[in-house]
Amino acid sequence: MLQNQTPQPSQTCQPQDAREAERLVQLAKSESLGDGGVRTSQILSEALSADPCHHEAQVLQERLHQMFVPRWHFPMLADKARNRAYAQAIAAKVRPGDVVLDIGCGAGLTAMLAARAGAKHVYTCEQQPLIAAAAARVIAENGLSGRITVIPKWSHDIVVGEDMPEQADVVISEIVDTVLLGEGALATLTHAMAALAKPGARAVPERGRLMAQPVESGKLADLWRPQKAEGFDLSAFHRFARVAQLTPNDLETCGMRSLGPATELFQFDFTRPDIDPARTTGDLVCAAPGTVHAVFVSFEMDLAPGIQVANDLQSGGHWGRTAFLLDRPLPAKTGAQLRVTAQHDASQLSLSVHGLAPRAGAADSAGLWMTRAWKGGYSLQVRDGLGPDEAAVWAPAHTKGPDHQAPSFH
Repeated sequence: MLQNQTPQPSQTCQPQDAREAERLVQLAKSESLGDGGVRTSQILSEALSADPCHHEAQVLQERLHQMFVPRWHFPMLADKARNRAYAQAIAAKVRPGDVVLDIGCGAGLTAMLAARAGAKHVYTCEQQPLIAAAAARVIAENGLSGRITVIPKWSHDIVVGEDMPEQADVVISEIVDTVLLGEGALATLTHAMAALAKPGARAVPERGRLMAQPVESGKLADLWRPQKAEGFDLSAFHRFARVAQLTPNDLETCGMRSLGPATELFQFDFTRPDIDPARTTGDLVCAAPGTVHAVFVSFEMDLAPGIQVANDLQSGGHWGRTAFLLDRPLPAKTGAQLRVTAQHDASQLSLSVHGLAPRAGAADSAGLWMTRAWKGGYSLQVRDGLGPDEAAVWAPAHTKGPDHQAPSFH
């Protein structure tokens, strides 16, 4: 138990320091966040310099950092397997004298790996000003400011001849979420490879694949769709939990059992990307008997020949996982086939489950399950005169541009 203690002289603040800290905190609270929190962060830092123990300044600073610096940055930077794979791939792709474009600077790690691999110069872009400023400091502290330029812009706003003197020989990125699409990788890389890179430019990663497989996990169902609590039936609430976004700890806790091999849904070529939508219908084979609780979707990315990262059931690492929950668990025998339809556009993935037995003609969907729809990119629209499964469609909503998008689940 903490005891009330009298602060030592070195821990106390002079009255004028405390008053100055309070004045700065009030100023920070009135400051606009339109600059990405830069000015507010500076003011709060000054307040804490005056009074390191100022409670409200500490709370506001932490709230500001959580708002503008997504928490997944930290386990990502601690992911040794991911870091090693990127280091090896960048060393294999970057040649002495190359100009490198690094999209999504973060803490500056991949930019510094490119410089270490021999790049003539690395241009790394980061649209969040607080992160961009911190990355510039990291790069400077590692003695690489002369070879790496941090561009505090969204990559779509970069102008060759102004922000970087020439097009890039290599484009590096790590802007994927749990199903590759959610951070806008396809649109970003389509623009970058066409406008910011030389013809035939190399890319890290090179390719990606989305895979799906049936899984059994009573613990997953209990976690996301508990039937009862204190004797009360909760099933009417389950419609809000169709897509399970899982942390690595959730994955371990749920102990998902694969009922069949992972089947490819889509392939993406990041060296020649496009934003064309695609749709596929196919069968996921159950190689073992069990109860299908969900369809588990994962990715594989080829960073360079022979160097791969993934977020499948067997992989470790920091990436989250995605499972599409069935409305009702389905008992399945060995050899049973679960028919699904998957669709994607430039940034979203949906999955429909049709049941175990294939049906002739258009199958009745067990539900349209759309990832990331709650983040503001899509709104639910209903068209009159159509059947219940056809009437509800997800349509793009009006947004204010990329700077106003919610942070992604990495």
